[in-house]
Amino acid sequence: MIPIEAIRKARRAIEGTVNRTPVVRLNFEEIPTEIYLKLENLQPIGSFKLRGAANSLGSIPEDQLARGVLTASAGNWAQGLAWMARRIGVPCTIIVPDTAPETKLRAIERLGARHIMVPFTQWWQCMLEHRFEGVEGRFCHPVEDEAVMAGHGTIGLELLEELPAVDTVLIPWGGGGLSTGIASALRQQSPGVRIYGVEVDTAAPLQASLNAGKMKIVTRTTSFVDGIGSDRILPKMWPFARKLLDGTFTASVDEIAAAIRLLAERNCVIAEGAGACPVAVALAGKAGLGKVLCIVSGGNIDSSVLGNILAGVPLD
Repeated sequence: MIPIEAIRKARRAIEGTVNRTPVVRLNFEEIPTEIYLKLENLQPIGSFKLRGAANSLGSIPEDQLARGVLTASAGNWAQGLAWMARRIGVPCTIIVPDTAPETKLRAIERLGARHIMVPFTQWWQCMLEHRFEGVEGRFCHPVEDEAVMAGHGTIGLELLEELPAVDTVLIPWGGGGLSTGIASALRQQSPGVRIYGVEVDTAAPLQASLNAGKMKIVTRTTSFVDGIGSDRILPKMWPFARKLLDGTFTASVDEIAAAIRLLAERNCVIAEGAGACPVAVALAGKAGLGKVLCIVSGGNIDSSVLGNILAGVPLD
């Protein structure tokens, strides 16, 4: 796991750059479970990814940063890295898959970075190789960098201070960096807490892999839940998942849409699909009773998708 001192060091390093986000209770008392929300959608870029980006870039020597930075991302990590690169004045290039939503591509451009769109398989290869032919710069991996995971782990420190009696924590599983960082902090400070990764059931490689006891490739169906939902697990993240998580739950696209609507109506919170997935799982009772904390990882949802969900328009 990521050492607790590395996470504490990250907290000191990113202080003043990222927000300490609140923990609030979901205003929904129709079920016996107490559902709490860690609102990472309130970060300056609307996502937790800023934590890892700030800690990662802060750990890179200036002479290496001078050539610029490069990464592969479907959206929120791209925005986090672009935001930080602009802040410190270095060029930033993002390799994006052809499944990336338009709203996140516009955000990348707004933050001053350039993006190169490639087929999903080529994008995944870039993730594995930590490079992209023809583009210079320091590659900043969105998941496998321990400095990134330590930055995300600062969420674990904060949530325990806000809700020390938490029973269960639900974390969106995309690449695994968020789950690894938070779970590392919790295991070393409050080992009795139950920790689960959550996925959309249209693409749930973590559940398939944990059930099989080995990494599995699954059939992947695209949906508006774009922040999570790959067809496989990064090999370097598999040992973290097996050691740190108690298991995984999935939610359907319809359950996630209902959770987005409920968050907006009851708490005036705008969540993207990945950010609402833990809430969908908790509302369905899959995580049990007690105090269940949901990591609302981001709020960068396409406005037309959000409008349809709030209006109750059936999803494709």
